[in-house]
Amino acid sequence: MIRVSEDEFWAACEEALAGLPARVQEALDNVAILAADEPLAGQDPDLLGHYEGIPLTEREGYGFCPPDTITLYRGPHERICTSREQVREQVRVTLIHEIGHYFGIGEQRLNELGWG
Repeated sequence: MIRVSEDEFWAACEEALAGLPARVQEALDNVAILAADEPLAGQDPDLLGHYEGIPLTEREGYGFCPPDTITLYRGPHERICTSREQVREQVRVTLIHEIGHYFGIGEQRLNELGWG
């Protein structure tokens, strides 16, 4: 387990987002990337990230909607990582996983692709 400050965690989130291919960054439309300390009450306390919204593959007549959200949780990342480098790498993997959901890729397929 390692502790990272809110600023360090957010910097890892920004670094992961900036490291995505330009075409992926450009395809992210009406989606907010957020960071929080812990998953919400009722969610799995070990949840690293959560996508909430309407995947691109299911959008019809989509307009004037609040943004989809991808939330990355600092506490669970701290609990499974033992170094700041591991936190940065796990944030990257988690962000890619949640962006996969945004693009309509299901949990099973993400696991098959190695982004589980």
